[in-house]
Amino acid sequence: MAKVKEAKIGIQEQIIESAGQIYNYLNAKGEVSINKMKKDLSLNENFAEMGLGWLSREDKLEYTQKAKSVTVRLR
Repeated sequence: MAKVKEAKIGIQEQIIESAGQIYNYLNAKGEVSINKMKKDLSLNENFAEMGLGWLSREDKLEYTQKAKSVTVRLR
């Protein structure tokens, strides 16, 4: 049971770290496509998406649908 709890804490810490990297990146770059952001940050796809979700839940992001992509920027 302790190992499961440790694994959850580790995953949550990785999500928070990913969210921080995404926040700092967007703060420096402004509006970018999600695909470019993932590529530039070299985040594991799952953690990139979970980090975006974390920031979205905190109402920190604004998304825009473009012709072939979705862009994101800080609010």
